[in-house]
Amino acid sequence: MRRWTPLAAVCLGSFMFILDTTIVAVALPGVARGLHASLSGLQWVANVYTLVLAVLMLPAGSLADRFGHRTAYTAGLAVFAAASAGCALAPDAGTLIAARAVQGIGGAALAVTAFSLLGAVYRGPALGTAMGVWGAVSGLGGAAGPLLGGALTGWLGWRAIFLVNLPVTLLTLALTVKAVPRGERAARPAPLDPAGMVLFAAFAAALTAALTRAGTDGWGSPAVLAGLAAALTALAAFVAFEPRRRHPMLDLRLFRDPAFSAVMVCVLASSAAFACLIYTSVWLQSAVGLGPVGAGLALMPMALTTFAVSTVSGRRVPPRTAVSGGLLLSGLGCALQAHLDAGSGASSITLGLIVTGAGVGLMIPAMGAAVLTAAPPERRGTAAGAMTTFRQLGQTLGVAALGVLFQNARHDTAAGLDHVYVAAALTSLTAAALAATALKRPRQEAPQADTAG
Repeated sequence: MRRWTPLAAVCLGSFMFILDTTIVAVALPGVARGLHASLSGLQWVANVYTLVLAVLMLPAGSLADRFGHRTAYTAGLAVFAAASAGCALAPDAGTLIAARAVQGIGGAALAVTAFSLLGAVYRGPALGTAMGVWGAVSGLGGAAGPLLGGALTGWLGWRAIFLVNLPVTLLTLALTVKAVPRGERAARPAPLDPAGMVLFAAFAAALTAALTRAGTDGWGSPAVLAGLAAALTALAAFVAFEPRRRHPMLDLRLFRDPAFSAVMVCVLASSAAFACLIYTSVWLQSAVGLGPVGAGLALMPMALTTFAVSTVSGRRVPPRTAVSGGLLLSGLGCALQAHLDAGSGASSITLGLIVTGAGVGLMIPAMGAAVLTAAPPERRGTAAGAMTTFRQLGQTLGVAALGVLFQNARHDTAAGLDHVYVAAALTSLTAAALAATALKRPRQEAPQADTAG
């Protein structure tokens, strides 16, 4: 059993930071009542966490390479625990949003070190097993968030969804210190790129803010137009500035390769299904009349299917097939849920949730294994950061963009959710076609065989 203690430590940390991307979904109505927050404010409770994750993934990877991945992992656990306590004690929405942002700082450190810690401990078939377990646990973390959030909110109140992180963090920290080796630091870690980080953060934050405001104020409002202009300006400056850096935060030359660009598009699109959970939860509680526990149980089929599929698919399905097939299933699942009306109940979305969960479970292990095996050991943190940056940015922008569609049907929650599902389905199906045609077999599938041992 001692052999798998490092895996337990990494899986616990990954489960916790991924869980917190979706655990607030079912708790949002309770947060709204307790803190008197508006819908746009609630969106920021969900969005600010994934936004900070997206912005800090690449810098966190560089810091992990510089100071050691175990050091970065334990520091991330400490920050995550402190921020979780701040969320639980927040007296108002503004404080909660700020604490969620700090949570994202700790989560970024946990995210970029998981791959490298597993790669430093396990080899050959053991690495394939570890990655399969990690992928399954990660998928379960994202999909099970609504159920756990609903149970804790229904029984103990919404603050419990953050308090539960404290004992889990302490256990994870103890296991990490005891069982995970320190490893080696990169001999010449790349210097940080603060200017690139600021520009990317400005782009992501301005675009997210503009999309969030568009749902309530309309696309023509001065605030939305100013946000879009700021986002475009920051993006243009980032694209112009980064190629001149000797060690850029993100090497834009990578996007000259169509296959790499296709992978990043697929990573962005893979977050659409999770982004839908926020609005599905609102519909289940406001229109269907379920409580937090009932809403969480209604979403459980997705979590169970994700866990089951990711457990068995990691070592059997080549990455290109898994990515394209996973996106196809995810899109079909969203399409199956897009038939709601005023008389629809929770069972109306069950089949769609199962199909979506199968797609998510198929994708997760393939993406992680491909990145780990393709990156040199000293750059695993940075490589992991590149993938997870786009994944978290996709979830952040997905919640904001889908929120515009959801809020446009202000007096018909079912119709608004239908629009959300249709958009998510089109996004996933388009990305599935791109993955099937643009991903290169040698680059994508050979590493998976190596990872599986």
